[in-house]
Amino acid sequence: MSQKKVLILGIGNLLWADEGFGVRAMEYLHTHYQFPDHVQLLDGGTQGIYLVQYVEEADILVVFDAIDYGLAPGTLKRIEDGEVPRFMGAKKMSLHQTGFQEVLAMAQLLDRYPEHLLLIGVQPVELEDFGGSLRPEVKAQIEPAAQLALTYLAEHGIHAIPRPQLQADQTPGHAALHLHDYETQRPSAAQACRIGDERFLGRIQYEPA
Repeated sequence: MSQKKVLILGIGNLLWADEGFGVRAMEYLHTHYQFPDHVQLLDGGTQGIYLVQYVEEADILVVFDAIDYGLAPGTLKRIEDGEVPRFMGAKKMSLHQTGFQEVLAMAQLLDRYPEHLLLIGVQPVELEDFGGSLRPEVKAQIEPAAQLALTYLAEHGIHAIPRPQLQADQTPGHAALHLHDYETQRPSAAQACRIGDERFLGRIQYEPA
């Protein structure tokens, strides 16, 4: 009997404060736990429809994301199976959510939909902070979210092993985007605008040279 393929997917944009929750939760699992070879951890970022090839191969899919549930900021909530697409698109906060809803629809159309699907989402506190990190209420939910995923996977016979020692190079992605460096090396507000490109904000009309 072949082993079920498992995909643990973090989606969202690290550059927009709490939008980065999904990627940070995936990073936490990658940094703190070792998984069997048939389990893949993936930073899906904002790739949207380009994630379909990974989703189609998964028998079990666990997704972390910042979701507008309409709940109190910082609230953690899990959704399973058929309810997931509805929450990925009903109150979309960014284009990646619409894209991922389409990924699920395409997988279903091709009859390659995961047998089991779990969405672990957190209600964001702040999104309009370009280059900002997670707010404390959302950051505090990373470990509980990871534990929800570990419990869910264990129910399906998939067990992770805590890493004996944490190492910086075990965190995926560019070093500058690792949580500690990203938070401690952020430029000041005077050096980098917090809400986007200043040329296109307010009443100032930008005229290209």
